[in-house]
Amino acid sequence: MATLTVWRFQDPFGAESAVEKIEQLQKQELIQLHDAAIVSWQEGKKKPKTRHLDNLAGAGALGGAFWGLLFGLIFFIPLLGMAVGAAAGALGGSMTNVGIDKDFIESARDRIRPGSSALFLLTSGAVVDRVVDAFQSTHAELIQTNLSDEQEQQLRQAFAEEA
Repeated sequence: MATLTVWRFQDPFGAESAVEKIEQLQKQELIQLHDAAIVSWQEGKKKPKTRHLDNLAGAGALGGAFWGLLFGLIFFIPLLGMAVGAAAGALGGSMTNVGIDKDFIESARDRIRPGSSALFLLTSGAVVDRVVDAFQSTHAELIQTNLSDEQEQQLRQAFAEEA
């Protein structure tokens, strides 16, 4: 079963510096990384910068389309107004079918604000206590949702990049 995990950092550069920790944990076989992305939101900016970490993505990664949709639902759709709201509601509903529900989206939206950053990870096989210990010194806040095997497969089918 895959886990979509979000680590929120109290500064706009925390997520970027945490990538090295994830790479180390993966080398130690304490976590299997399937895909990753970063959100960095500088203080005073209207919207965050997002970046798919395709260099870390494993085989079967979901790709940029998934991250674009997820980040759109979390950060950009609320800024576009009610005209786009109905379409966003339909997209958000389809994400619920794959384990990413309204509470997850709202929680991420409420916690990732200007002056912060977040590391989004699609992983499996984590040795949870060791991963949590590795992040303890960063003062990161953990937000997560678990995906069933069926939901993970639906995500992969919906967002797998063309071979």
